[in-house]
Amino acid sequence: MSTYTFPSPNLTPAETWASGFRAPYGLAFSPTGELWEVEHGPRGGDELNLIEKGKNYGWPVVSYGKNYNEVPIPSHDTRPDLAKPVLYWVPVIAPGNLMFYPRHQDLPQWDGSGFISGLASMTLNRIIFDGKGGAKTAERWDVGKRIRDVEQGPDGSLWMLEDANPGALIHVTPK
Repeated sequence: MSTYTFPSPNLTPAETWASGFRAPYGLAFSPTGELWEVEHGPRGGDELNLIEKGKNYGWPVVSYGKNYNEVPIPSHDTRPDLAKPVLYWVPVIAPGNLMFYPRHQDLPQWDGSGFISGLASMTLNRIIFDGKGGAKTAERWDVGKRIRDVEQGPDGSLWMLEDANPGALIHVTPK
């Protein structure tokens, strides 16, 4: 089975697991086994999607963002046959990646949370997932730096990678 994020003239519908992605920057399985994806929209409309077999996520037909040339893009609300994002951001956060926080004895308040790094927003975003296909933003921390990647360390703390030259490796611990 082949999986591609962009349409290809060489693929048949049977070979395409899901379609309609614009610029995926993070793909991760949740602790409950769901496959999630975070992507850049055009001018606005960054998305968090629950990826399911056979679904079309709309790009380039619909978006909550705008084309760079100002030509309007129809909203997801105009096409119920296409999958809507679970969350979207206008203005953008410009996601760097998505990771899930597994259980950790010292930080149970983060168990099962997702973390999305923000490039344009210069933020770290904690997302709560309900295990039933829903999600909501729990916290958004302004870190003042373009964050390309966030990962969990062995002690349960988070490490962020700054997108700059020179960049920085930033250690994050809760208060």
